[in-house]
Amino acid sequence: MLTTHYVPGAPNWLDLGAPDVDAAAAYYAAVFGWTFQSAGPEGGGYGFFQRDGATVAAVGPLTEEGAAPAWTAYFHTADADATCKAVEQAGGRVRVAPMDVFTAGRLAMLTDPTGADFAVWQPGEVTGLDAVMEPNTLCWTELYATDAAAAKEFYGTVFSWSFQDVSMGGDLLYSLASAPGAGAGEDTAHGGILQLQQMHLDAGSTSEWHPYFGVTDCDASYHTATQHGGTPLIAPMDVPGIGRMAMLMDPAGAPFALLKGDRPKP
Repeated sequence: MLTTHYVPGAPNWLDLGAPDVDAAAAYYAAVFGWTFQSAGPEGGGYGFFQRDGATVAAVGPLTEEGAAPAWTAYFHTADADATCKAVEQAGGRVRVAPMDVFTAGRLAMLTDPTGADFAVWQPGEVTGLDAVMEPNTLCWTELYATDAAAAKEFYGTVFSWSFQDVSMGGDLLYSLASAPGAGAGEDTAHGGILQLQQMHLDAGSTSEWHPYFGVTDCDASYHTATQHGGTPLIAPMDVPGIGRMAMLMDPAGAPFALLKGDRPKP
């Protein structure tokens, strides 16, 4: 599961690229009760979503040409430059070369061979998010992949992730991903990879990472999210052994999911 004791390969940051930062801040304040703290005049409009004073995500204006509103998952690395080389050698692409963010850390923006965007964060003064696995914070990361086998090979090579495949019925498999040293399985996984079905591929769906935010009442949070302009993608549904989940897009079009887990956290 996710933790703030960050190890290489584990998710350690999350931010939203938005066409209107103020509108995004207002929306997520309504849905999750987050407050927004600007990074200051040198931050270029970037800022932090906070819950009870703890940073749980971040948001900034779209900076890449042609970029669509989206959440970006960052994975911990001890050496962003070396990770970028590994990404290229494994068939991925470096969209934004490694760069220092003041003294906070070093980042790079990347794309895997299936077309999914992600990023890496090499900690400096900022290790990562202050809180995860709590109500209204990040609790899971999930890749919808056009080629799940290729994605698993890539992330296994770049981050040394291990995988456990779980049957979802028929030929559909869900691959639980765990960072090195965490072991492989439901209790150590930080995310999952799911193969997009043919009907979605035929409709033009592309590979995407999605964040899941833990909530205390999935239906109530879903209602709030849609009432404030979110677009439904998956209505609240029970997932045996996992909990109750839903997926939607925020008013700008960035997809995210909600999860009320069945299993108590340790």
